[in-house]
Amino acid sequence: MNQAADADRTSFPTSGPQALRYRVKGMDCPTCAGKIETAVSRLPGVADVRVNYGSQVLDLALDEAATPRTELEGRIERLGYGVAPLPTAADLAVAQASGGAPPAETVEEPEPSLWRSRKALLGLLIGALFAAGFLVERIAPGLAGEYAYWPGALVGLAYYGRRAAVAAFAGTPFSIEMLMSVATAGALAIHAAEEAAIVVLLFTVGEMLEVVAAGRARAGIKALAALVPKTARLVDKADGTIREVAAASLAIGQVVVVRPGDRVPADGVITDGASSLDESPITGESVPKPKEVGDPVYAGSVNADGALQVRVTKTAADNTVARILHLVEEAQASKSPTARFIDRFSAVYTPIAFAFAAAVAVVPPLLGADWGTWIYRGLALLLIACPCALVLSTPAAIASGLAAGARRGLLVKGGAALEVIGRVRTVAFDKTGTLTAGRPRVSDILVFVRDASERSLLGLAAAVESGSSHPIARAILDRASADGVPLRPTRDARAIPGKAVSATVMGQTVLVASPRHAAESARLGPEAERAVADLEAGGKTVVIVVRGAEALGAVAVRDEPRADAAAGISALRKLGVRSVMLTGDNRRTGEAVASELGLDVKAELLPQDKLAEIAALKAAAPVAMVGDGINDAPALAAASVGIAMGGGTDAALETADAAVLNDRVGDVAALVSLSR
Repeated sequence: MNQAADADRTSFPTSGPQALRYRVKGMDCPTCAGKIETAVSRLPGVADVRVNYGSQVLDLALDEAATPRTELEGRIERLGYGVAPLPTAADLAVAQASGGAPPAETVEEPEPSLWRSRKALLGLLIGALFAAGFLVERIAPGLAGEYAYWPGALVGLAYYGRRAAVAAFAGTPFSIEMLMSVATAGALAIHAAEEAAIVVLLFTVGEMLEVVAAGRARAGIKALAALVPKTARLVDKADGTIREVAAASLAIGQVVVVRPGDRVPADGVITDGASSLDESPITGESVPKPKEVGDPVYAGSVNADGALQVRVTKTAADNTVARILHLVEEAQASKSPTARFIDRFSAVYTPIAFAFAAAVAVVPPLLGADWGTWIYRGLALLLIACPCALVLSTPAAIASGLAAGARRGLLVKGGAALEVIGRVRTVAFDKTGTLTAGRPRVSDILVFVRDASERSLLGLAAAVESGSSHPIARAILDRASADGVPLRPTRDARAIPGKAVSATVMGQTVLVASPRHAAESARLGPEAERAVADLEAGGKTVVIVVRGAEALGAVAVRDEPRADAAAGISALRKLGVRSVMLTGDNRRTGEAVASELGLDVKAELLPQDKLAEIAALKAAAPVAMVGDGINDAPALAAASVGIAMGGGTDAALETADAAVLNDRVGDVAALVSLSR
């Protein structure tokens, strides 16, 4: 930051609180975040402080009439951290509304390697001094004695003592640095310099490991952000020319060209071309998905083989990768109930531990015991009683769980949700799009007459349905295309809503109708009627193909269960979790699918009925709801924890506490195991 900018900000403070956002370098643990939050919150005019040590981001509202921005930044720097401004959500919104490029973030310097970091250099120096002291003491014990270890101990005391003093003045007197400083100074005072040097050395090594862990967590987030390319090939609306622009500047409605091998620069819809896209960076799905005109694409996915034109449907701040990043950051920033309890516990416990250790060191000598022995014991108690491991372990476990889940396509919105998932005793599933693929497929083709075949029957049905967009028609056409059955020309095609579709094929009238309507045009024999009844009993929808006055055969379609649904339900059962299906579909279809998968079912439920079922289940024990549709959103919100299928609607994804990005039912059991 230049001096002119600082002077300008100091001379002309804005009126009223203003949202600010900073990158805080060197903030690697919850203790660091706590010190910064306490120090900043004590400044006049500061409100709404939120610190995320995982992403090294500080958000707050500041009234510069009460505290200049430079004073705020100076206080953070005096604590030993670097600080750099970042654009806020309001800045991005203003830039987007004005049509301009988003404000540039302060260029973040690449993090130095571990061995070039300040803590690593400190650790190497203290380690070298300790090793030198050890050698000197062994070579000339009478000459050097305990003073051989003083240099290493004093270096550690100087570093951590300064940080302890700054933290104490900023409102955190019982910091880990204060504890280390007291223990080190006390050890030197009672001539235990070797122990003092070992304490600061081991503590510095622990700090180094903390840097490594935090760096790895940030590397995962940076890798996700790097999926979206920095530039895009924009099609100019005026003359159709293509020019390269910043991907962050793309606006909704603009069209971009994505060449084979390129990453998609924005969420959008294909307007021209067809290709296969590798969406594994986003969803974890290993097989590239075929895409054509009208199909959605996600920012960060890789175009495999064909040139595409894509119309942008979401801005850079709202694309799939940005939303995942936002959810991950929110999850890291939110504290689990256990973490919040431990924070409150340690705030009371630490001063008591200090006082008790002081009493151990002072009271017995006042009663006649040896001062050196009891001061040593008091210092040992001070180190042993420190709740550092307790304070650090819970956020570390939560962060580790969130990161491990994200790598497997399991997105959890915070530690609270991660804790609850492991306690659920019942998982309620929606059917369509959750346990099933969400689109009907042809499951059976039955031929009633000798002069027909499955192929010819399918060809007639596909020809009649070729002009329809009904789900059954799409299922028949998809099967015909997969089997290589050509579509015959038709004429006089018409639809009878809810009953049938008819057309003239090769000079004869062909009808594709429901069994009840088909019976009005052609007679089904007893054997055919039994076959149709068996198919319907299996939860399948049946249509009859009638040519003239003769029923040629039947085509059955069903929204089939996902390939891993049965295994996923079985995995939950092994974990002691009961599964139940809550569906708005008819009872017969629901029972057929539930029977195949091995779970209980409640069918023909409206959204409010699902809410009532969730409430009843929740009254007995924690319950999770898994769904994908808009109608599932209320139940997802009402459950102890809501889990959305990754291919579901935005409403479901926003309402849920977790998301299964790979659309695998088995991943629900993986979430439970991860939580436990």
